[in-house]
Amino acid sequence: MKKIVSFLLLAFWQVCLYAGNYEVLSPNGKLKVTLSVSDVLGMEVFYDGQLLFSASNMGLCLQQTSFKPLVRSVKRSSANETITPVVPLKFASVLNHYNAIRLNLKGNLAVEFRAYDDGMAYRFVTNGKGKKVFVYDETVDFNLPEEAVLHLQQPVTFKTPYEEPYSHVALKEWKETSKFALLPLLVDTRKGVKLLFSESDLHDYPCMFLKARAGRGVSALFPRYPLETKPISDRSINVVREADYLAETQAKRTYPWRYVVVVREDGDLVENTFTCRLATQTTMEDTSWIRPGQVSWEWWHHTSPYYVDFVVGRNQETYQYYIDFASSCHIPYVLFDEGWAKSTTNPYESVDALDIHALIAYGKKKNVGVLLWLPWTTVEKNFDLFKEYEKWGVAGVKIDFMDHSDQWMVNYYERVAQEAAKHHLLVNFHGSFKPAGLEYMYPNVLSYEGVLGMEQGEFCTPANSLYHPFMRNAVGPMDYTPGSMLSMQPEYFVRHYPNNASVGTRAYQMALYVAFESGFQMVADNPTFYLKEKECTDFMTSVPVTWDETRVLAASLGEYLVVAKRKGEQWFIGGITAEEGKEIEVSLDILHPNRSYEMTLFKDGLNAGLQALDYKKEVKAVSESETLKVKMVRNGGFAAVFK
Repeated sequence: MKKIVSFLLLAFWQVCLYAGNYEVLSPNGKLKVTLSVSDVLGMEVFYDGQLLFSASNMGLCLQQTSFKPLVRSVKRSSANETITPVVPLKFASVLNHYNAIRLNLKGNLAVEFRAYDDGMAYRFVTNGKGKKVFVYDETVDFNLPEEAVLHLQQPVTFKTPYEEPYSHVALKEWKETSKFALLPLLVDTRKGVKLLFSESDLHDYPCMFLKARAGRGVSALFPRYPLETKPISDRSINVVREADYLAETQAKRTYPWRYVVVVREDGDLVENTFTCRLATQTTMEDTSWIRPGQVSWEWWHHTSPYYVDFVVGRNQETYQYYIDFASSCHIPYVLFDEGWAKSTTNPYESVDALDIHALIAYGKKKNVGVLLWLPWTTVEKNFDLFKEYEKWGVAGVKIDFMDHSDQWMVNYYERVAQEAAKHHLLVNFHGSFKPAGLEYMYPNVLSYEGVLGMEQGEFCTPANSLYHPFMRNAVGPMDYTPGSMLSMQPEYFVRHYPNNASVGTRAYQMALYVAFESGFQMVADNPTFYLKEKECTDFMTSVPVTWDETRVLAASLGEYLVVAKRKGEQWFIGGITAEEGKEIEVSLDILHPNRSYEMTLFKDGLNAGLQALDYKKEVKAVSESETLKVKMVRNGGFAAVFK
């Protein structure tokens, strides 16, 4: 009889472990993640009792068979800590407060879930016995509200620089035959809540994409490991043969966090810090040499200053002029883009008209660091250049045209970041995927492009760019390259190099320095233009690139944003809007009480809706008890500083 009872208890215990429901609540109790384990792993996410979305078919396939979750044990934990980022793009300190649950599964596998007050995240963990493991697939089907609208970028293939314009698609209209989407993806549930999907702590693994699925959901999609590639230019490759697996990786490791930011207010998307909270933080002992800052950039306007007494071009006099300009405007860096080197495949010899060593030395005398542009293929073939550039005194590198996001390329980013850090070089990735946490592990990575930015001319409209703070910039630094001094409304837009132009008003361009985040913030236009209009230039070059505090004062997705940012005792406010224009009124209660401030305000002129160059400057005393009223014209904006 005792043996029979023991057997029944054991069977009952196995059933309880192998299948069941679990839940984890956010610290404030409003967000709940409910997990179900049966033949598959699934979850439901609730906020204030409302089901926001669910997920099914969640799995990590380490063999060419379907994933079967069998729970062996459960562990709960919580954290309430403060992270101090080396490069604080939003906040000098970031609160990391969550409750967590870990399901330890059969097969040396686990899955972890975290519930935050403003969202949730999950990841897989493997603890294999060997050294290596093959990941054949990672699966998840997200089930969204039927009436949801998706804001997304849709590349044609996995070979993408993440520069597609945003599409705005009803969930029911996104078909399995439609183009897939990259991250981040923003979901308007049409129930008063928005969901931002992205990932963090991405290492030794491909980027996640999403595809439409029959019904009302989206599913995970990944580029497979590239077995064979073919060069198609001095800077680009095509993958011609793929493996049947996503990754060959360490048997004992954590996998990337998949996170969902949950907000009721659009401005909370802008303020979110999920990528930071979930990333591996740096173990670098000395980060004092990492100095974020603005960059004078010659490529956008074809290296064409005028009113000078030398012939401009890629020569010593011109680049020395850029260094002088940067120094006079307290811009800490100049970027020598494509054309500085004798060949795009030779990173060690400058064109005959340049003495690169003399220019670097001259920059140091002027307290201006030199950054050098390179194609990624050239870096890969000359990985000792980091050591050599440190000897030269180069401040950093801009590495371009990766355009892939498979496991091999993700590892390339990390190899670059690590080697550059070893030799005290800063990094700006162009032709890149979106940030996913590497910049916290290696804070010398100051920015990524991965955005439809100002390089794209008439395609870079405020109507598209108004989504950046809520989506692309919401997940990490963004090298949009603002600073255009030739501003035009879209119906009048024309550009003829060397006189490049932008869509939007002058005040809109000035506001971008406050609204957009980047550890390297370009000052993209012609120094001659800047010197001719010094009051605008003085404001733009005074805007910090790192901040102690970020506060959104007013926001509506894709329509307008008013954001205040503090550095020390100074506050800056930037406002941007799109096609409809916006008259805003915001409280100045962000300011310190019982103190008078001098506000310098740049706003759209009365005629900026027609002549986008029109702006007005005002200087007046204000206090925290007052409100700020500003009218932004279509594609307009405003910028202010409080001293």
